[in-house]
Amino acid sequence: MTFSSVIFLFIFLPVTFLLYCISVKDSIRNILLVIASLIFYAFGEPVAVFIMIISVIINYFLGLAAAGEKCAKPAVFAAVLLNIGLLLAFKYTGFFATVINDVLPVNISVPKIRLPIGISFFTFQGLSYVIDVYRDKKSVQKSLMSVLLYISFFPQLIAGPIVKYHDIESQLHKRELTADRVSRGVCRFITGLGKKVLIANQMGLVADTVFSLDADKLGSGAAWVGAVCYSLQIFFDFSGYSDMAIGLGCMFGFDFKENFNYPFSAGSMQDFWRRWHISLSTWFKEYVYIPLGGNRKGKLRTDVNKIIVFFLTGFWHGANFTFIVWGLAHGFFLLLENHKIIPAKSKKLKPLLHIYTLLVVVVTFVIFRADNMTQGAKVIADMFSFHAGDAATDATVFALLSPLVIVSFIFAVCLSIPVVPTLKSKLSGTKAMPMAEYAGYTGTLLIFMLCVLSLVSSTYNPFIYFRF
Repeated sequence: MTFSSVIFLFIFLPVTFLLYCISVKDSIRNILLVIASLIFYAFGEPVAVFIMIISVIINYFLGLAAAGEKCAKPAVFAAVLLNIGLLLAFKYTGFFATVINDVLPVNISVPKIRLPIGISFFTFQGLSYVIDVYRDKKSVQKSLMSVLLYISFFPQLIAGPIVKYHDIESQLHKRELTADRVSRGVCRFITGLGKKVLIANQMGLVADTVFSLDADKLGSGAAWVGAVCYSLQIFFDFSGYSDMAIGLGCMFGFDFKENFNYPFSAGSMQDFWRRWHISLSTWFKEYVYIPLGGNRKGKLRTDVNKIIVFFLTGFWHGANFTFIVWGLAHGFFLLLENHKIIPAKSKKLKPLLHIYTLLVVVVTFVIFRADNMTQGAKVIADMFSFHAGDAATDATVFALLSPLVIVSFIFAVCLSIPVVPTLKSKLSGTKAMPMAEYAGYTGTLLIFMLCVLSLVSSTYNPFIYFRF
């Protein structure tokens, strides 16, 4: 079940929210949300739900152990083994078997293991819980139901954002249900739904077509179209999902932190990673980079620590060398900026730095999207060859640039920069503000109607971050 499915929008969410509203105690609401979350997950993963529940139970008892004195460190060590081991077993076993077969003269059977949706997210949250309890023993949860709710809560269960335990610890016990919260949550949810359905899906149709064609026959223009469309697709797909998760959390009394902050307006790769997938980058910072020593042990150790983090960031996304190279490429440019080889800040060079950042992001996303490194390298070569490709192949790509796709692209570009916050800031306190708010609510209703029309008339509705 996805947030952009008809069954979620018109059955699951209304019923769950209605039952939540008529429940009077937070303890009852917690039980309701846990049941709803398990149903939500089991709808698409009827077997994997048991894996998640067992993982939560073990993390719960490890959390109790981490709150003690004698077994605290062994409990954290066991939590790392459990959660990372679970992730390795389901996500990377086949990858390691294939690499070993390629490197050594052996023929290991490559297992085909079905990847449980959201495993990259709920394993990180389970690990976050145990580590946070180890760091602050007073934060330990005596209630298994609270730990289960924290990890399984359906808005952020299958595609994030990664919610750290210490960020919502107090909200597990006491939350507010107000008309203002519900209104803000619904508007935020619809905004994310619009990003996903009206923009990401349109960009995705073009990107999927380009990357399904023979890279040897792509012209430079067609390759750039595919690269730019995929960059917009992954941003609006994932940021749209994050907006929906944040909106749903707000409706049910939870405040999730922002996960994206206009990353395509960044003026450096450092700035980009302060704005892109914030929950993942802060997770690696708090639980990997700082424990490794951060920047406290000299420049060389700092560089090594950052390369390790970006290697893991790439590898976290999937069992493919394309993800590893993508992560290492971002780490490489960050090192160039840290050592002032590329200036991270310069008023005079600001436009050039912005162009450089966009180029790095778009080009590396080609590697991220490619099925393998060979395809990625060919598409990048096509982008910078500046030649026409096979006439039929290029015609297939450019035929997709319908008026609807072009309009979606224009909205995508406009929404990639902080146009809306700037307008709100300028109108705040003026007589035009009430009219702007009214127009905003009207626009939200229109977006929802367009999304519903699109969903019932189209079968193309992927969530690309489900694969991670």
